Amino acid sequence: MAAPPPPDPQFVLRGTQSAVHALHFCGGAQGQGHPLLLSGSLSGLVHIWSLQTRRAVATLDGHEGQCVTWLQTLPQGHQLLSQGRDLKLCLWDLAEGRNAVVDSVRLESIGFCRGSVLARGHQHWTLAVPGRGSDEILEMPSKTSVCTLKPEADAKPGMPMCLELWQADSSPRPLLLAGYEDGSVALWDVSERKVCSRIACHTEPVMALDFDSQKARGVSGSAEKALAVWSLDEQQALQALRTQELTNPGIADVKIRPDRKILATAGWDHRIRVFHWWTMKPLAVLAFHSATVHCVAFATDGLMAAGSRDQRISVWSLYPRT
Repeated sequence: MAAPPPPDPQFVLRGTQSAVHALHFCGGAQGQGHPLLLSGSLSGLVHIWSLQTRRAVATLDGHEGQCVTWLQTLPQGHQLLSQGRDLKLCLWDLAEGRNAVVDSVRLESIGFCRGSVLARGHQHWTLAVPGRGSDEILEMPSKTSVCTLKPEADAKPGMPMCLELWQADSSPRPLLLAGYEDGSVALWDVSERKVCSRIACHTEPVMALDFDSQKARGVSGSAEKALAVWSLDEQQALQALRTQELTNPGIADVKIRPDRKILATAGWDHRIRVFHWWTMKPLAVLAFHSATVHCVAFATDGLMAAGSRDQRISVWSLYPRT
């Protein structure tokens, strides 16, 4: 029996007028009740899309024409963080139809590294952002610097390329996973300001990583032709588990679906690849886009979106959650 052909997208969003570099699903902000999709573009704009009408309901312009690389909503739902290549991280208030920048953080690093947020109750959150060869941890919204995480003197991992703040259920201490220019992934204890563990995952810079805190397993992608899967043991030591070979080099983004059943990668080869998260069995290769796919995102209901240099956002319903 031949395998069935890969599906087409459910629908396609057009109108960003420049390459799409960031995507994020959020719940019904702006009093709409339905999930919204946020996209960040090369031209510095953030579009807020209604998935019902499949049109942009608002456009945010806060990055002076510089590429938007990361989007994240805060637990309250009506506050949005956007990070741009203008060395600025903006905090937006989207409540009741507003779209004003209410605060901003100046960044040190001009690289491609996206920030990461850890919610600490409804009003407070911890923010990790890239610095010059280090990671900055800030307590928000006060912008108080908690610490700067600088690699050990003998370690020369290069610039941080991707960050993931998280917290184990059994501990109140925040932990940070960071992927570096030399292809290594490190686990930091933020409170102790020290590296608990570091492993060499790739021979090229780590472009993206995601972590499943329930299974204590993570996955990372780089400029090479492989995904690395690794785990975290009880002693907070990172262990390499396996390498998943790919057909073509270059992974721009990797995301595990919230139900931890599948994961998707955004490829330089214009492809979205979907894998079973536990076995890493390849499930689908989606060849819809005509240029580099820069980002993928999952909604809590399992819907997936991908953004590309071809200025299109494809929205997919794959392996529906049971």
